[in-house]
Amino acid sequence: MSPSTDTTAAPVVSVIGTGYLGATHAAATAELGLDVVGVDADPAKIDALARGEVPFYEPGLPELLRRHTETGRLRFTTSVAEAVAAADVHFVCVGTPQQRGSNAADLSYVEAATLAVARSLTHDGLIVGKSTVPVGTAARLRTLARAAAPDGVEVDLVWNPEFLREGKAVEDTLRPDRIVVGSEPGTDVEPLLRVYARPVEDGTPLIRCDLPTAELVKVSANAFLATKISFINAIAEVCDAAGADVAVLADALGHDARIGRQFLDAGLGFGGGCLPKDIRALAHRAGELGAGRAATLLQQVDEINMAQRQRVIDTVLQVCGGSVLNRRVGVLGAAFKPRTDDVRDSPALNVAAALHLRGAQVVVFDPQAGATAQRQFPTLGYGASVAEAVAGADVVLVLTEWDEFAHADPARLRALVASPQVVDARHCLDERAWRAAGWSVHGLAPAREAPAEPRAQDALVPA
Repeated sequence: MSPSTDTTAAPVVSVIGTGYLGATHAAATAELGLDVVGVDADPAKIDALARGEVPFYEPGLPELLRRHTETGRLRFTTSVAEAVAAADVHFVCVGTPQQRGSNAADLSYVEAATLAVARSLTHDGLIVGKSTVPVGTAARLRTLARAAAPDGVEVDLVWNPEFLREGKAVEDTLRPDRIVVGSEPGTDVEPLLRVYARPVEDGTPLIRCDLPTAELVKVSANAFLATKISFINAIAEVCDAAGADVAVLADALGHDARIGRQFLDAGLGFGGGCLPKDIRALAHRAGELGAGRAATLLQQVDEINMAQRQRVIDTVLQVCGGSVLNRRVGVLGAAFKPRTDDVRDSPALNVAAALHLRGAQVVVFDPQAGATAQRQFPTLGYGASVAEAVAGADVVLVLTEWDEFAHADPARLRALVASPQVVDARHCLDERAWRAAGWSVHGLAPAREAPAEPRAQDALVPA
């Protein structure tokens, strides 16, 4: 594999960082017909990826990895220099986690990766940032990369944010909703456009813009989705007080093309590795820039979302007569959403751990996230099936909306529990069918301003 010398041919691509974003981007880019080399500092991860194995659950990704490592179109290495020497376009796909003790993003990984590429260049190259960063980062990295490149080698940097949804990441890469390319005037982005030639030919919108706009697109999209979720949860509280049905209300709202039905499911709220950290980082950056109203809005979105976890705990306490001490609680769901095994900032595990700290005997089942959850929270109990999780339970909690839970047979489960009480925190059950099978189905308790119990987010500390 060597860099392309034909300015009209598809370039050779390097992908720096082979975590969730990088591994998916590398495999999907190979599927688009390009030669790709992925880079990671972890030799064990590189060896696993070369065998088509990934340390997380993402439908379709292992098959893509195996197909293109076998053809030779995709390979992996631990050497940045080796990868950079072989490629023309260099995607930076490393993480930008939340800083310890701050809501700001930790940019140390993306800065180190950008500088490593720039210093390793043997010929002109284009660095493409895909990581989610605070606005203003790209311009600074562009300056650093140009200063770090060897004499006689030209390098430029553009920003091309990712919009992957866990559980649908392969599809989102192969057939994206849009492609955003942010650059400074005079930057030659043609090599990157050749990378995306197939999806653009298939009709994917291509949006050209400046660097700050490209940086803001991803975090703004996540902030809007988070706001939509917190909005419907705030309205759900009004519905509860007025005796209205928030699910029917959401359906009615969703028929308005300006609003849409997605992300209007009231319940436990959002989690995961993106939305929480992204809205906090955007609020922090907005505050730095003096955009106080945006910062205040996002803080309220975050607070409403976190309060939903306490509402679930309050509901369980009410169902159990005020205390869960020595009560058996069956928890269905550990991942922050279905079709993934990601338990980062998972509302489901947050609630499960908080109930455990209150003396409950908690047994968790998730179709994919059981192993990852057990590694992070080994003090919780885990079942190998829905039946094992609910056996002998005084109350059952549905905390992740897997189809397996939504379509479970309530009559069969009724025979397994000690008490037929279910808290549907995701509004995914057929309530009439469950009630007909003898269950008491509970929504969320009314929100309270100053909970007597510790907040769920404060109670959750991995063992």
